[in-house]
Amino acid sequence: MRTFTSSLAFLVVLALSAASAAAQERERKAPPPPPRPRVERHIPAHGPAPAPAAPSRQAPHPGAQPNAAPRNFRDQAGHPNAPHVHADDRWIGHDGGRGDVRYHVDHPFPHGRFTGGFGPGHVFRLAGGGPRHFVFSGFAFEVAPADLDFCNDWLWDSDDVVLYEDPDHDGYYLAYNVRTGTYVHVLFLGPG
Repeated sequence: MRTFTSSLAFLVVLALSAASAAAQERERKAPPPPPRPRVERHIPAHGPAPAPAAPSRQAPHPGAQPNAAPRNFRDQAGHPNAPHVHADDRWIGHDGGRGDVRYHVDHPFPHGRFTGGFGPGHVFRLAGGGPRHFVFSGFAFEVAPADLDFCNDWLWDSDDVVLYEDPDHDGYYLAYNVRTGTYVHVLFLGPG
């Protein structure tokens, strides 16, 4: 009888251990929470073409503020009053040309060049900060002073952005916000 009791006690302990291990395994394999829904928007297939120089943008007029909006970008009903991209990949507002002093950098790429990828195959999630210093995927950027008013509605801890090379302004990239359909000029600050 004693052997039977010992065997029964051993089986009970073994069953409890197995049940505990199974419960822990279920907790470890619990599915992650569902991802938050993303707004499906157009992502441009390519960046803008180089723009011709616009004489009116060559130098600021007396009393101009560097971050003041130079004009109304709302080219159609429902479009934002900020530089944006149409569904046919037309970049509205990227027309200042190489001589646009608002995007002049004395020493382009002082922190090196961004190598994380460009275009629609590389969508990055903003991970915090603000227009003066924001990060994603371990890289830090800063919005050009002239474009600060164009990103007031960006969600700096959750929006998706796509980077494009700027063909006109050495040192700058174009950060396109997938949710808003708008873009701003940004400087690469290096690892963030």
